[in-house]
Amino acid sequence: MKPVAIFRHAGHEGPGYFATYLDEHRVPWRLVKVDAGEEIPADPREYSGLAFMGGPMSVNDPLPWIPRVLALINGAVAADVPVLGHCLGGQLMSKALGGTVSRNPVKEIGWGRVSIEDNEPARRWFGALREFTSFHWHGETFTIPAGATRIAGSPYCANQAFALGKHLGMQCHVEMTPQLIRSWCGAWDTERVRPRRPPSVQTPDEMQEDLEPRVAALNAIARRVYARWIEGLA
Repeated sequence: MKPVAIFRHAGHEGPGYFATYLDEHRVPWRLVKVDAGEEIPADPREYSGLAFMGGPMSVNDPLPWIPRVLALINGAVAADVPVLGHCLGGQLMSKALGGTVSRNPVKEIGWGRVSIEDNEPARRWFGALREFTSFHWHGETFTIPAGATRIAGSPYCANQAFALGKHLGMQCHVEMTPQLIRSWCGAWDTERVRPRRPPSVQTPDEMQEDLEPRVAALNAIARRVYARWIEGLA
């Protein structure tokens, strides 16, 4: 099998549990270090699938690699190569497919409920699950691109996930590990949410409370989503 290409856009936002899942299922993968200036592949057919992780930048920023990534996503969808997006990755997918990315009404940081829509694409990805608690860290949101279906939302962000056949874009972070969350909490002050912290933003102490069981429950959700996604790999 060709490897899955995993695109890292920031050194502290690696593949996390997604890489663990691929290793457990003997799916080869290659990390494309966009943050280190690594070249964006031109042909998506070199890989069995493409997965895009998070990052602190906006897809609307004038970064030289963003147009190349958008073109790669378009090429992958046209070539039926599965695409998976986490947070920034989901925003890249939306923009590549004709959607827009803009500021969310509030920042959403920490643990929060995600509700699953009652439609067939949602059932294909989440089964009978109606809601789960996910991890969030974003200030922007995407629209649902034409042809895709919204399959999840949250009280603070209406569009949490969309599906387009074997392609899945998510705003939430299902790939988290305890180590990633502890690392991200170190950057909490850079979000400038003091002194008026909205209810959609948790403190580092709140995010790390009961961390191990919370992450274990999130990993179970991720396993279901990732299992569905790897079914489409070439």
